[in-house]
Amino acid sequence: MATKKKSTVTYLGTGRRKSSVARVYLTPGTGVITVNSKTLEEYLPLETLRMIVRAPFDVTETSGTFDVKVNVYGGGYTGQSGAIRHGISRALLQASDDYRPKLKSAGFLTRDSRAKERKKYGLRGARRAPQYSKR
Repeated sequence: MATKKKSTVTYLGTGRRKSSVARVYLTPGTGVITVNSKTLEEYLPLETLRMIVRAPFDVTETSGTFDVKVNVYGGGYTGQSGAIRHGISRALLQASDDYRPKLKSAGFLTRDSRAKERKKYGLRGARRAPQYSKR
């Protein structure tokens, strides 16, 4: 006798920040957040970064209602936490359009386009010029 497989709804969201890309999978659950097969506490060392990741749930008052599985790569901790936040916000939109005004007003749906400026020739950095000497 064939057994039926339970079908669970999964919401997908892709978040980006600096050079980090996060693929986020939301499923109805108890609020467990897994990042690259580690718990959030294991993966992100600072509490402020963990607060950034949990922010969309706090704004929409959905803490503890979704399990989150994240694959993230590129960049550092700060960029990755921003990318995860962006991805979670996009996935929440798929779950319900009622969250859009709250997420939009919090600024979580806009991709933060700031990135490191390239170094230019003749300069020591992106804008830093060599020290000027009159003689």
